[in-house]
Amino acid sequence: MADGTPRTTTDIASAAGVSAGVVKGLADAGALRPVLLEPARPFAQPDPLHHPPTLEGAQEDAAAALRQSVREKKFSVTLLEGVTGSGKTEIYLEAIAACLEQGQQALVLLPEIALSAQWMERFTRRFGVRPAVWHSEIGQKARRQTWLGAADGSVTVVVGARSALFLPFCNPGLIIVDEEHESLFKQEEGVIYNARDMAVVRGRLAGFPVVVVSATPSLETLTNAQAGRYQRLVLPTRHGGASLPQTHLLDMRDAPPERGMFLSPKLVEDIAATLGREEQAMLFLNRRGYAPLTLCRTCGHRMECPHCTAWLVEHRNRQVLSCHYCDHTEPMPPVCPSCKTEHSLTAIGPGIERITEEARQLFPDARILVMSSDTLGGPAATAEAVAKIARREVDLIIGTQIVAKGWHFPHLTLVGIVDADLGLGGADLRAGERTIQLLHQVAGRAGRASAPGRVVLQSYTPEHPVMQALLSGDFDQFMEQEAEQRRPGFWPPYGRLAA
Repeated sequence: MADGTPRTTTDIASAAGVSAGVVKGLADAGALRPVLLEPARPFAQPDPLHHPPTLEGAQEDAAAALRQSVREKKFSVTLLEGVTGSGKTEIYLEAIAACLEQGQQALVLLPEIALSAQWMERFTRRFGVRPAVWHSEIGQKARRQTWLGAADGSVTVVVGARSALFLPFCNPGLIIVDEEHESLFKQEEGVIYNARDMAVVRGRLAGFPVVVVSATPSLETLTNAQAGRYQRLVLPTRHGGASLPQTHLLDMRDAPPERGMFLSPKLVEDIAATLGREEQAMLFLNRRGYAPLTLCRTCGHRMECPHCTAWLVEHRNRQVLSCHYCDHTEPMPPVCPSCKTEHSLTAIGPGIERITEEARQLFPDARILVMSSDTLGGPAATAEAVAKIARREVDLIIGTQIVAKGWHFPHLTLVGIVDADLGLGGADLRAGERTIQLLHQVAGRAGRASAPGRVVLQSYTPEHPVMQALLSGDFDQFMEQEAEQRRPGFWPPYGRLAA
């Protein structure tokens, strides 16, 4: 200790070969003087000049507009809208660079922390270091360091889920809300809020710009842009000369699947041809489990959740029936609970497990990867799955809505949507809007590099406005029609609904 350098109790005890109690006893006796150590600085500082991208045309114009709004240091909201693969992430990273140059802090909100894997790679490539991360799966130590770093200014960029909005930033200069249309930004229990809207509130209170980003903006955001409350920047083409995928509607009444199957022979042919060219294909079905409904062939009894009366979803891999609303789970019964008939319970309709089973029969040599919340345990497992796809260790990806979120798979050229009509029924005011957003995002995974992409929609109602809008690619016209339907009754966003 003679050199006067402060050390921790653990370090002193280790060097002296004694217990921590001896060190504390020396301090109590006055032989050692306690001092406050400077907190560790676990976060390296991003360098805004590390690796600037080469932007051109509409991209450079959009980046310049965002940089200018950050430099003005006053409240504004900008909608950055661009087709899938147009380089929106690279453009808003330039706004973050401008924020860092001014010595201010930036926050990026992502709807799904699973998304952060590829996003982190892009950020690290641009700024040379990783940002701080905030979500429910980080440990207590990282949580404490990030919270304190935001408060003292040593953390300059945070990427996180919706709760990151409440970090105590000491000098905030920018909030980015990526995939702003996502319903995952809404907190549904406890304190109920929509993080996208509260980001705008926080920007207004503290006087700094907010950027909301999407290929398929919500009607609320589009209405604000049309009213002049938000600025709007539009990127109409994909980055680097890649073309948008061709969309084909497959009328399932004309090309039905074989009995007991759910993939049309035409889609099966397309997948086989894609795999034959050594390209990757994807099947999308936004339904977890094996089957959404289990009923008795003898008496017609439907397996329902005892708490919320929703249909129980069969998960055949785990041999259980699950409720996806309240998380109630029960073993698969050997007999019908109503009529006691043995082996009479049958699965109705497809879930992702059933589609995977069918795909393994049809393509026995294909390397298949399933991406859903049931198969991916967290961000690390998701990052590994994405890396396997990038390394071309996967031929066929089968996924739920987790595959729709902003991934860049350069070798993926075919996307097949198993049940495009799913989500259009029911009483949800936003059913059409949410369906077109989800399917448009899924379709956007195809053809993001030099090879052209193809999207095949299996539908029993190809004449539906959502299907026709996906076929024409005219998202704006569909949203205008949606607005016209809602305006007369003062439905959101032209009025409010209370639950």
